[in-house]
Amino acid sequence: MTEVAIVFLAAVCIQVVYLGVFLFAFLKSRNLPGSAPQPVSIIICAHDEEENLRELLPLLLRQDHPEFEVIVVEDRCNDGTYDYLREATNKHPNLRMVRVQHKPDHISGKKYALTLGIKAAKYEHLLFTDADCRPAGNQWARVITSAYQPATEIVLGFSPYQKTTGWLNAFIRFESLLTAIQYLGFAWLGNPYMGVGRNLSYKKSKFLSGKGFITHQHVTGGDDDLFVNQYAKRSNTLAVATPESIVYSKPASGWKQFLHQKRRHLAAGKYYRFGDKFILGLFMLTWLASWFLLVPAWLRGLPYFIAGVILLRELVLMLLFAALTRKTGVQFELWKIPVLDFIFTFYYLVTGLRALVAKRLRWKN
Repeated sequence: MTEVAIVFLAAVCIQVVYLGVFLFAFLKSRNLPGSAPQPVSIIICAHDEEENLRELLPLLLRQDHPEFEVIVVEDRCNDGTYDYLREATNKHPNLRMVRVQHKPDHISGKKYALTLGIKAAKYEHLLFTDADCRPAGNQWARVITSAYQPATEIVLGFSPYQKTTGWLNAFIRFESLLTAIQYLGFAWLGNPYMGVGRNLSYKKSKFLSGKGFITHQHVTGGDDDLFVNQYAKRSNTLAVATPESIVYSKPASGWKQFLHQKRRHLAAGKYYRFGDKFILGLFMLTWLASWFLLVPAWLRGLPYFIAGVILLRELVLMLLFAALTRKTGVQFELWKIPVLDFIFTFYYLVTGLRALVAKRLRWKN
């Protein structure tokens, strides 16, 4: 057996171990007994989001929760967002607006808007989502805030993308579910390293005691994953992924928009803790090697044995997505996974490299 075949088999074996560990985490995790729902401030930042807010706010205001408020941070909007919110806040006593008219140069727009929203919150427990997101039902706030235990300071939620037609949508959902498998799986294994701002909760006191986003205020993204990466520990973080706790997000409608979003998200990974970068880097490096070395290893090694191990990897990956479906109720077309797995290799190589060398990326404004 040649060196290429040996490296290929080593990469695939590492992949199978990783995927197997994630599968174990999903099968092992159990929903914790819920406590009483905590009073909560739901915070959304909005820049030119009038249309989305008209859909989202009624869903938030109908949450089955005994004590909550909804805060919308109107961030220098150019559409009718301000007028809509002014009218809506007059009708709903638990809906409040915080307005941003000017932004300091030293901090990214969304982080500044979030900071103002957090400081304005009257409750200790905070719950975040985005204007283009939709909770699965009226139990979302109750389920997330009921997950808090005495030592809990951060609760990670699950936010898949809505299903539409086409291979782009399939790939967006595949990529986001793969990300969720990693951060939820590691959290259940005791190593929380990131969360998504589309469905994330933490205590206001935790934010203020750590001086908010000060350590990464210059980074365009990272208001969610970098915050979690800095403060989340086994002892203070829980992850929730049940059908009632899901928040669905609208997917990008084109490749350009999707790739810009992902470059911004991947660029934040440069600031993760060293151990997390190593673990995630090894996972992605062996993912790339599993595909790029397949043909050379096939030609120089034992083709039937190589075919067997790559099929084993695909089987474990499919079982992992099936476990995600069973746990969360989010459906995915398993027969598409081998194709999307192959496409993901080239996507990650190109997007990851561009994110690595990116100097500065913009949020929306």
